[in-house]
Amino acid sequence: MGEKSYVKLTREQEASLQDVNPGELNQPIDVHELHARRCPECGQSLPTTYESPADEDWSTGIFSCADDPDSCMTGLFCPCVLFGRNIENLNDEIPSNNACMCHVLCVEGGMVLAAIVAFVPGIDPSTSCLITEGLFFAWWMFGIYTGMARQSLQRKYHLKDSPCDPCAVHCCFHWCAICQEHREMKLHLTANAEDTLMSPPRVQEMKAIEQGRTNAESGSSSSSYSSSPRRGSEDGNSMELQVIER
Repeated sequence: MGEKSYVKLTREQEASLQDVNPGELNQPIDVHELHARRCPECGQSLPTTYESPADEDWSTGIFSCADDPDSCMTGLFCPCVLFGRNIENLNDEIPSNNACMCHVLCVEGGMVLAAIVAFVPGIDPSTSCLITEGLFFAWWMFGIYTGMARQSLQRKYHLKDSPCDPCAVHCCFHWCAICQEHREMKLHLTANAEDTLMSPPRVQEMKAIEQGRTNAESGSSSSSYSSSPRRGSEDGNSMELQVIER
C-alpha cells in the first residue's frame, strides 16, 4: 500500500462531493500526527512541550551548605531573603520582595503560630488539633510551590531529581534545598559571565579583523607615488611619475 496523501478541498468541492485525486488542484495538508514524536514504549504521540528526562548532576549535594558560607548563613537566619533571590533569578517577572513575603507568611508565620499553640496554656485541645492540621496543610501547599520553582531550575539546567522529588525535597529539607539551589544558580551565572567576557561580540570581532587587514595592507606598501608637471613639453600638460622612497 502506497504512502497516504492528503489534499485540502474547497467549499465548492465539499458541497458537490467530487472525487479529487491527490495533487490535482489543491495543496497538501500538514498532518501533525504523521511526523510527531512518539514514545518508544507505548507508541503514543508526544506533545511539543515534552522534554526528555534530565541527566545532569547537581554541582553540590543537598547537605553541602558549608561550601558557600554566605548563602548558608543567609539561608539559616534569613531564609525568606535567599528564597526571594532564587525566585527572582528564575523568573524576572516575580520580584524578590513578593517571594520573600510569601515565605514569611507561610514559613516564619507558621512557625510562630505553632510555637504559640505548643507553649501557650489554656488552648482547647480540639482547637490545637485543628490549627496543627491547618499548619500541615499550609506547609504541604508551600512545598508544592517551592517544588515547582525547583522543577523550573532543573528544566533550565537539565538537572536530575536530587535526592528525590522536588516537592518532597522542600517539604523535608527546605532550608538545605534553597541553599543548594542558590549555589547551583550562582555557579551557572558565574560560568556564563566568564564565557561572555572571553568571547567578544561578533560585530566587534569582525571590526577587529577588518582593521587588522587594513593595517597589514598599509604596512606592506613601502613606496608612494606623486605626480609633478614635466617641463619641456609642448603643451605643458604632460605629467611625470616620480617614486619617493621612505
